[in-house]
Amino acid sequence: MKYKILVYVIIAALLGFFLMLATCVRRIDTSPKPDEAAKTTTKEKPGARTIFTGSEHLLLGNPSNATAEESNFNNYLLDKPQFAISYSRDRGIPNWVSWHVNRDWMGDAPRQDNFRTDTTLPTGWYKVNTYAYSGSGFDRGHNCPSADRSNTPEDNTATFLMTNIIPQAPTHNRETWGNMEEYIRTLIEQGGQECYIIMGSYGKGGTGSNGFKETIAGGKITVPAQIWKVVVVIPEGDDDGNRINQQTRVIAVNTPNTNNANPDWATYLTTVDAIEAATGYDLLSALPDEIEQIIEAKVDAGPERR
Repeated sequence: MKYKILVYVIIAALLGFFLMLATCVRRIDTSPKPDEAAKTTTKEKPGARTIFTGSEHLLLGNPSNATAEESNFNNYLLDKPQFAISYSRDRGIPNWVSWHVNRDWMGDAPRQDNFRTDTTLPTGWYKVNTYAYSGSGFDRGHNCPSADRSNTPEDNTATFLMTNIIPQAPTHNRETWGNMEEYIRTLIEQGGQECYIIMGSYGKGGTGSNGFKETIAGGKITVPAQIWKVVVVIPEGDDDGNRINQQTRVIAVNTPNTNNANPDWATYLTTVDAIEAATGYDLLSALPDEIEQIIEAKVDAGPERR
């Protein structure tokens, strides 16, 4: 009798052990798989927001959802170390160029002045060369300026790729635009700021030193009618995306591509909303709606704010 009771006790103990083991296995099976766990560990702490995990130049978004697919030939993404570009094959110019600039991007490297073809464009596309602008009456106008990339000769050289260039009326380029670019660099060099900048153009037809033209280079390069720029200004620091708020300064201008443009760029101040309405782009799409809606609706006070 005692032997039978002992057997029953052992059997009951074994059943209990196996039941407990099965429960543990079920718990293990329902935990995240290794790849799922990796995804969860990349999330930021509660309350923070992730803006963009790729190119620093697209931190605030990809305004036209440009892609690096050859079939997307009029909204073709060139994501370079120095800036990001949405390029139009048929217009022969960028739709927009986006870049980040702070003290790290600026230094003593000389201006390279080596305008040249961007050979990274797909095979078979027309590739603009430096001579395409000769005698046109328009400057080879930078989107991302040479002086914003003066830390190394290699960075400066990148700004002279023809995919970063538009036909720009000389006075507009050298005075209106030059004055604005200098002001922005002053904010960085003397004001302890850093900037996220998007520049673009749209429309067809500008007035250079040889009069009005819609295209140059035998129709292969479109002369834009309007040139715009949006500048998001924040104090120097880290975790830039999470430091943009409803009080962040945003400078937006939309200017005519004409040789009689006003040298005072502040006369062309506008809102991001107005530029979006004209272009169809979503310029600060990576920001939370409650921040984006506020800062896109404001007109900046201009240089006197500095």
